[in-house]
Amino acid sequence: MLIPDSSLIPDPDADKPGGFLPDFCRAHIVVALMLAGELLAIVLTLGSGPTTLAGFWVRLGPTTLYTLVIVVTSAALLCPLAKLLRRLDDLLSAFLTLLLILAVTAAAAWLVPHALPPGTASSLMPADGTTGLLLRSLGISAIFSALSMRYLYLDHLWRRQVEAEAEARFQKLQARIRPHFLFNSLNTIANVIQTDPNLAEDLLQDMADLFRATLAKPAEVSNLADELVLAARYLHLEKQRLGERLNLEWDVEDLPGGAQLPPLILQPLVENAVYHGIQPSKRPGLIRISGVYRLGIVNISIRNTLPGPDEPNRHAEGNHMALDNVRQRMAAMFPGAAQVLNSRIDGDYQIRLVFPYPWRAR
Repeated sequence: MLIPDSSLIPDPDADKPGGFLPDFCRAHIVVALMLAGELLAIVLTLGSGPTTLAGFWVRLGPTTLYTLVIVVTSAALLCPLAKLLRRLDDLLSAFLTLLLILAVTAAAAWLVPHALPPGTASSLMPADGTTGLLLRSLGISAIFSALSMRYLYLDHLWRRQVEAEAEARFQKLQARIRPHFLFNSLNTIANVIQTDPNLAEDLLQDMADLFRATLAKPAEVSNLADELVLAARYLHLEKQRLGERLNLEWDVEDLPGGAQLPPLILQPLVENAVYHGIQPSKRPGLIRISGVYRLGIVNISIRNTLPGPDEPNRHAEGNHMALDNVRQRMAAMFPGAAQVLNSRIDGDYQIRLVFPYPWRAR
């Protein structure tokens, strides 16, 4: 078994942007803005009046160029200002962002028509010339930007709600693990303290590390190496209690130890594997923890044997609470980018955690 030493892993960058504005320096944000700008250009071209199909394409080109100049320039100016804007009140940061976009729009309304060939520029100009273009552009830009910021703000509120629910679930998990695990661990240590004091000391250290993890603040971020060490300590304790009934296989050498994870994310899953798979069975069982890292995606598998048909598991339904807890907390940390999958494979039960690394919020 090879588990990375978490003390040798540098702390990953855990900075998360505050406020509701996204990171305008990130490529996928700029691409999303450009796609929105192109959609707006298509709508404006369709709404400019009856025209032939050929006339539509003639008008769409300059309109697209015009909207993309405004979008890309605004994103380029907001990129270095994002950290400053996030320190401000949400309403003030939205107002300043809107002012900047309107200033860019006004500049584009004056400069772009003069930079285009006369024939091309004429397709942009309304009947009242540059003044009309400026006023229409400012109005459309204000409406489009306000709606976009409203969407970003609602998305920000939704993310905060998800994080709050995940924090509540984490606190519930903390309260559950202490009494559930404490007595079993103390009984195990009491059984070996006379016969093997060194082993008893190791088990006490394992138990101390586990309970130290349960006292972590919900907002703290752990890493994969620490979570694997924690899971190993838990299984070490359970191995002493269950003896030959619990067999372990580890294949985690390929995993990046510095990958960020919510704290106490693997331990409930291996606990479920013991409680629902190994403990109810009279026969020896196996828990296999493995993982691969390919193309920026971490894939961790926790697979355990199940009791036979003659060994009913009265606690099978309890699996869902821990699984829902893990799903909620992974979704809060990796919105839209993580999966927690459960399945049956050749009679075994398997949980897979799939998430990106490296990861930056938004």
